[in-house]
Amino acid sequence: MWDPGKYLTFSDQRDRPAFDLIARVRAENPRRVVDLGCGAGNLTALLTGRWPRAELEALDASAEMVDAARERGVPARVEDVRDWKPQPDTDVVLCNAVLQWVPDHVELLHRWLPELPGGAWFTFQVPGNFDAPSHASIRELAAEPRWRGKLDGVLRHDDVVRDPLEYADELADPDLDVDAWETTYVHALRGDNPVLEWVTGTALRPVRAALDDEEWAEFRTELSNRLSHAYPQRPDGVTWFPFRRVFVVAHRA
Repeated sequence: MWDPGKYLTFSDQRDRPAFDLIARVRAENPRRVVDLGCGAGNLTALLTGRWPRAELEALDASAEMVDAARERGVPARVEDVRDWKPQPDTDVVLCNAVLQWVPDHVELLHRWLPELPGGAWFTFQVPGNFDAPSHASIRELAAEPRWRGKLDGVLRHDDVVRDPLEYADELADPDLDVDAWETTYVHALRGDNPVLEWVTGTALRPVRAALDDEEWAEFRTELSNRLSHAYPQRPDGVTWFPFRRVFVVAHRA
């Protein structure tokens, strides 16, 4: 289950890659714009502001997130992205920090892109930090005897997303112009162990679902010690959190 409030705690930092992604799209008058995996709808305004005359389509697999999006006035619907099919007038698609949750997403890209009309843009970004201490610490702790029985197979590994070159090579096609790159953001976080709070809203969701309340509190305490060591707080209260992300923009000629 997604917690929109927890996820939006760091919305300024989480949303920045979407702005950088959409800045690469040169569509002028798209007919239909899709927020694929819209979450709480906090980025949908970015699309409607850029292309106010386009038909908006927004969907997410989480009912909690869709409810939050609807409270923002976004006409979102509950639907798994794996079931989505582009309409004939789909000219722009934004898929922001979604596909890392879908193990077979490269196959989905191979299905979706040929179905897009000429001139369409498909854009996505995924976290590329699965080998960072924020995620490696979770996997290491989960693999210890105390937790292995309940958490074996629950977490994603560091191969769930591809490098920019791999995505570019996978999507290479004479009818597609592919722009792939990566960026490492250095977020300045504040608060008590903010990296723990960050991953609680995302990477730790499967762990929370697998543990009861007492186990969850114990797991978080153990993880907190590891993350505070890996990401020490500066004397001014700032904790630096490097975060690598992978971007792809595909334009159908």
